[in-house]
Amino acid sequence: MRTFIALALLSASGLFAQKNPNAGYWQQHVDYKMDVAMDVKTFKYTGKQELVYTNNSPDTLRRVYYHLYNNAFQPNSEMDARLQAISDPDKRMVKSFKSGNNTVKESRISTLKPNEQGYLNITNFKQDGATAKATTKETVLVVDLVKPLLPGKSTTFTLDFDAQVPLQVRRSGRNSEEGVALSMTQWYPKIAEYDFEGWHADPYIGREFHGVWGDFDVKITIDKSYTIGGSGYLENKNEIGKGYEDEGVKVNTPKKAKTLTWHFVAPNVHDFAWGADPEYIHDKIMGANNVELHFFYKNNPEFKENWKKMQPKTAELLEFYNKNVGQYPYKQYSVVQGGDGGMEYAMCTLITGNRSYGSLVGVTAHEFAHSWFQHILASNESKHEWMDEGFTSYISDLAMETVLPAKVKEGEQPESPFKGAYDNYFYMVKTGKEQPLTTHADRYDQNMLYSISAYSKGEIFLSQLGYVIGQQKLNETLKRYYADYKFTHPTPNDIKRTAEKVSGAELDWYLIDWCQTTNTIDYSIKELKEEGNTTKVTLERIGRMPMPLDLIVVYDDGTQESFYIPLTMMHYVKDNPYPSLKRNVLKDWDWAHPTYEFVLNKPKSAIKVLVIDPTETMADVNKEDNVYMKTN
Repeated sequence: MRTFIALALLSASGLFAQKNPNAGYWQQHVDYKMDVAMDVKTFKYTGKQELVYTNNSPDTLRRVYYHLYNNAFQPNSEMDARLQAISDPDKRMVKSFKSGNNTVKESRISTLKPNEQGYLNITNFKQDGATAKATTKETVLVVDLVKPLLPGKSTTFTLDFDAQVPLQVRRSGRNSEEGVALSMTQWYPKIAEYDFEGWHADPYIGREFHGVWGDFDVKITIDKSYTIGGSGYLENKNEIGKGYEDEGVKVNTPKKAKTLTWHFVAPNVHDFAWGADPEYIHDKIMGANNVELHFFYKNNPEFKENWKKMQPKTAELLEFYNKNVGQYPYKQYSVVQGGDGGMEYAMCTLITGNRSYGSLVGVTAHEFAHSWFQHILASNESKHEWMDEGFTSYISDLAMETVLPAKVKEGEQPESPFKGAYDNYFYMVKTGKEQPLTTHADRYDQNMLYSISAYSKGEIFLSQLGYVIGQQKLNETLKRYYADYKFTHPTPNDIKRTAEKVSGAELDWYLIDWCQTTNTIDYSIKELKEEGNTTKVTLERIGRMPMPLDLIVVYDDGTQESFYIPLTMMHYVKDNPYPSLKRNVLKDWDWAHPTYEFVLNKPKSAIKVLVIDPTETMADVNKEDNVYMKTN
């Protein structure tokens, strides 16, 4: 009851109100009710689902789609076929063995036995009590509505489902390598998103997700020896116990009962996940703004200490993200051991837990950051995977620099937190196989290309944007982006327009070149030519992508000065990034001219060093020609 009252107050206060500055914006809404029973011996479960679907679009809907993710874990599924066809399959999803002198990789899905496969079967589908035609096409359920759903109207869908949890292969499953019994992600019939682009009923081949905002009311009946951690607020702590005894609730669990029913409520989220195991330790600490931070992990003596040490760092991460992006809006977050690496879900994450302390903090930092960049700012992961993975990588790398800084030897400068992202991007460019960031997450030729594009090039989109408009303006951009678009589905244009509004710069060129092409940045210092007591400097743009330029000159007498060359199409001069140096703002450089000249009021003999972008924040693919050094 306490949580229901709290949610009512939040709703009344407008915290979860739909808010998006784009004129004419709309988004669909769903209310899920699910009652599920899990058989922990057979790993089969049954359930009933009631879903109230509100059509906020201007369109009349005659069909809806559901995702049935479990069905991917069957031999000859699209996911299985992709594993067998791609040149660098996910190592977690294949078995490697020697055949003569060759190493053969075999899809783990292809060898699943019937009792190890996943499935999700739908029966008794009804719309407002009338039977509707529902057709399963592997991981997608196609439903022809009994009656059209008009704009502004709601309808109620009910269905029954029976399912089998697959052997742990990818994200979801049973009996993980670390011995976690149940990783219940992508486990229920999930209605597909319909937005201004239409339906997003993507088959489950291996990549990311997109979901409809709504409220979840979920009851899970399971063997009483199991502990559950996941999305939402637990409504019946008094019936459960399991680590909640210290909250002052009187535990009232029937002694003879063989099962317990866990009742969760998750408000205004677009997914629901949980993990369960009979050996979970359950810890809880309080974070900023009275956010409960829960931790569910196996009682493994080798890693238990790391999980204990990681908990206060999670509270520090919460404070960092609150300060640098915006306030976390829920009152609970759970870190649950499970899955096959790390994957973000609403109000929780599932991560593998047998890790070093630094790795455990690092994966938690990344997945927790996804609460902001995906589970509050819910971009379409399948189409714009770089927005959630890249932005999460950016902010979590900054967070790690604060909460767990790397040790630096005396006299050495710490590396940029983004160095790994830049190194990955430069490697990808050298392969000659890069695909634009507009590539659908499932359509990359190699997993390597997806990973570097989504995580590294997406991260550089932000770090380099700080170079383009100034770091302070980037910081302001992230906060405004969060404030304007939270609880909606932002698009690439939205982050671009936010940066434009904050800075006053025109940035269409930046979004186009960096995200919609594989154009590279490559500038060079072509020539320094002495002309009396002055020096004419000639710069050259070799790559297709334009950029404004920062340069620093160091003279023989030890003095320095900086130069800034604005980009014509930006119509913008950024703040001085080197306030301790004299700054010279030069004339604009337009894109069509491949070379640019300016004059230094000193002879060439007095110039010790001239460097383009001394911070190396611009992703110039050949930095060797960015520096002039006088030779004696």
